[in-house]
Amino acid sequence: MQKLAELCIKRPVFATMLVMAFIVVGAFSYFKLGVDLFPKIDLPTVTITTRLDGASPEEVETQVTKRIEEAVNTIAGVDELRSVSAEGVSQVFVVFVLERNIDEAAQDVRDKVNRILGELPSDVKAPVIEKLDPDTQPVLSLAISGNRSAREITEIADKLVKQNLESLSGVGRVSFIGDRKREIQIVLDASKIASYNLSVEAIKQALRAQNVEIPGGRLEDGRRELSLRTLGRVTSVEDFNRVIVGTANGLPIYVKDIGYVEDGVEEPRSLARLDGKPAVILEIRKQSGTNTLEVVRLVKERMAEILPQLPADFRVQYLKDQSIFIQDSFDAVQEHLLLGSIMAALVILLFLRNWRSTVISAIAIPASVVATYGLMYAMGFTLNRMTMLALVLSVGIVIDDAVVVLENIYRFMEEKGMSAFEAAREATADIGFAVLATTLSLVVIFVPVAFMGGIVGRFMSSFGFTCAFAILVSMFVSFTLTPMLCSRFLRPPKADGVHHKSSRATGFYGWLERGYMWLLEWSLRRPVVIIGISVLTVLSVVPIFSVIGKNFIPFDDVGMFEVAVKLPEGTSLEEAEKQMANLEAIVQTTPHVTHCLTTLGGDEQRRVNRGNIFVQLTPLTERALTQADLMQIVRDKLADQQGKHISVQYVQAITGGGNSAAPVQYVVRGPDIAKLTDASQRLMDFLKGMPGVVDVDTTLEVGKPELRAVIDREKAANLGVNVAAVASGLRTLVAGEIVGTYREGDDRYDVRFRLRQEDRTGPETLLRSYVPSTRLGNVPIANFVSFFSGVGPAQIDRYNRQRQVTISANLQPGYSLDRVLQGLDEKSKQLGLGPEYQASKLGQSKELGKAAANFLMAFVLSFVFMYMILAAQFESFLHPVTILLSLPMAVPFALLSLIPFGETLNIFSALGILMLFGVVKKNSILQIDHINVLRAAGQERYAAIVAGCRDRLRPILMTTLALVAGLIPMAVAQTPGSAVLRSVAIIVIGGSRCVCS
Repeated sequence: MQKLAELCIKRPVFATMLVMAFIVVGAFSYFKLGVDLFPKIDLPTVTITTRLDGASPEEVETQVTKRIEEAVNTIAGVDELRSVSAEGVSQVFVVFVLERNIDEAAQDVRDKVNRILGELPSDVKAPVIEKLDPDTQPVLSLAISGNRSAREITEIADKLVKQNLESLSGVGRVSFIGDRKREIQIVLDASKIASYNLSVEAIKQALRAQNVEIPGGRLEDGRRELSLRTLGRVTSVEDFNRVIVGTANGLPIYVKDIGYVEDGVEEPRSLARLDGKPAVILEIRKQSGTNTLEVVRLVKERMAEILPQLPADFRVQYLKDQSIFIQDSFDAVQEHLLLGSIMAALVILLFLRNWRSTVISAIAIPASVVATYGLMYAMGFTLNRMTMLALVLSVGIVIDDAVVVLENIYRFMEEKGMSAFEAAREATADIGFAVLATTLSLVVIFVPVAFMGGIVGRFMSSFGFTCAFAILVSMFVSFTLTPMLCSRFLRPPKADGVHHKSSRATGFYGWLERGYMWLLEWSLRRPVVIIGISVLTVLSVVPIFSVIGKNFIPFDDVGMFEVAVKLPEGTSLEEAEKQMANLEAIVQTTPHVTHCLTTLGGDEQRRVNRGNIFVQLTPLTERALTQADLMQIVRDKLADQQGKHISVQYVQAITGGGNSAAPVQYVVRGPDIAKLTDASQRLMDFLKGMPGVVDVDTTLEVGKPELRAVIDREKAANLGVNVAAVASGLRTLVAGEIVGTYREGDDRYDVRFRLRQEDRTGPETLLRSYVPSTRLGNVPIANFVSFFSGVGPAQIDRYNRQRQVTISANLQPGYSLDRVLQGLDEKSKQLGLGPEYQASKLGQSKELGKAAANFLMAFVLSFVFMYMILAAQFESFLHPVTILLSLPMAVPFALLSLIPFGETLNIFSALGILMLFGVVKKNSILQIDHINVLRAAGQERYAAIVAGCRDRLRPILMTTLALVAGLIPMAVAQTPGSAVLRSVAIIVIGGSRCVCS
């Protein structure tokens, strides 16, 4: 590096072009980088969704879920196997170890599931197998409303909006919520069917046979060829009334004789309302690897073209726009980059009082940051929360090397009277090894972060590499551009040809240095006292750490939240709509609420008793109350609602995979559902008594009302009726069954037949229905079927092929997730469950423990690598220990700084501690390296220590205060995305108080 610096001093144009090459490549790469919320990562989770319409959760578990679990359980690399069995749907979540290639794992899952398709019920729909990809999350929702029926809105939205948007580059999928799709319904009258002695199976077969179009082959007459088509399809909706379904006394029985045909809609199982008015929601997901901002921009541009084509009464509202928060966060970070750079440069001006030196050192910031964009592009990174965090944190670090080199050059010019050219060469050589050691030891702090394990490690990888890139580029700039500029432009203050007194001896710095020298000499004379104070300071980490709250991540004010509502089991869609409308009206009275989007049945199971109110707030800059404050206001307003479970929570950033937004998730699993019920209730009661814990809930729901048909097998056998015919007939009458399609133009619509609504209110009508008999033709099912009322589970959760119950809860701001989990662990041990029962953490609660272990490993590796680099640098096994002993001194100050600001220790503040280690260690390297040089020059130990610390005080203060100044905009920011930045900035600023240790 010294040879490179000498070459650049001699050849300034070469040095300029060398650095400009990096800057040009970085500037070009900047415009190629995508902008997104999170880094592109692969989560090793595969979801298997299988539908069995009309089946109870217990039947789904037995017939579908268990068989799929058994098949995929043998795949190599399975870490967790979770499942949810609900009415009509099974979801199996296969979580693999991180080392498993997700594409290969997904293919293995498909192969295993395909092998057991023959073992699943004959009427099950083909399983849908999907990878969980955080990069394909919904990025925008469109709420479409108008003064017309939901069916008409759906048809127009489908043809003019949905199909149009699906063709856009970057759009992965567009799905409906609250839509009403057209369906041709053959509605049967149970009494008329009974009067004609018709069976359900006969009607079904007749309808299927009388609405077909089968190719008939080709006719040839020698010179030409004709295709034969049998036009057996029904050509109009009214013609279904004339379809013959049987005969009576030699006369045909038409559909119109036993019912009627209705041009209607599918049975509603979801609903959407925007600000109290019915709406249809279009949820837009982007393709994996695409730019969120670009996709949303293209969608809005296309919508601007579509809007004039829509009816005049249509209203389109954009909701859940992820691009707004991403763009606002990106703009805020860029502002922090600019302000931090300016403040860091002002620190240099304050110390050296020379504008030339300020400009020379400040050039390192944009040069390093812009050049880093090129390396980010080469690594396939995007501008996301992690890489932008790395860049904004690097502002105070990338200037360090340039400041240290420049300050040494400035000192050589002031104190030794050297020319700028000579000082640049000699001073750079003098401090070159120290700068190299500080830079490399900083790099090895962040590289272990890039290789951390666990899900957190996947997110941290781009952060670690980006920090390492920026620091390495800054070192390159400090050895090329900085000494070259100093040799050409740096001028110390002069008067009449005579040098002024050294800038270190005048002004505020002179007073500061004299105070420091007195304290240093006092400390050197009392080593026992200093060692005792240092030991007590380090030991204070233990009580402080126990007091500080620990959470997984800080929650940002994103300007939106949701109210999740769980209504009693058995609540109809109509009743649920009324209750949700009441809740929506209450929420809308909250200050700063702009829109409320209410949905029912929007989950994968389409449960109509599960509602969600998405609440859009005014921008953060336009309100005094934070999102957390408004969430608590809503929680208090809804606290008196009886018979409902209401949870006010943050919008989940990554959906799918069975994940929950609740920070507290605790699982109890075992063979006996009764014991699980008792244990979960006791744990819930315990949670409700803990301060700061709100919205306590459980996945166990056993109160779903059922009507159970019990078949007398002996009577049925005597009458020549099999059980399958009875079950199939009842399902067709109640749930309905698709018996064909109706084509109109280019569109196809399902044709379903079922009993009319008034015949589906109780068992009395069903008892009059007929089923085919092998002996007596058709017989009424009342002869061998009885109906009984009962209750069953609404859903059945399983974990690693055992039944489980999950307890979840939210936390109020400032409360510790770690304390809650410790309490749950202690309480679960007191439950006295046998060894066949296990209790464990899930979701964020589980990842908190994994993240702590991975960060501990990163800390250990950083210390090991730092020791190795320092030992090689100083050619000593002892000096690295001296330097590393100063690092723990910073931790108590860093942790204490969290308390007055109400912050907790989380994965981002842990990054701040790692960064702090690099700062403190850098200071120690500068001191010890210079002391060794003075000792080698012949000074005795005491004098060398005093002189070395005095000479390095100014660069240490300059670099540390430049770092602090660069972080101040982050620490005081109240902008979108500022929670993450603030948690890092506060801990670094607080720990920097031990800079002179």
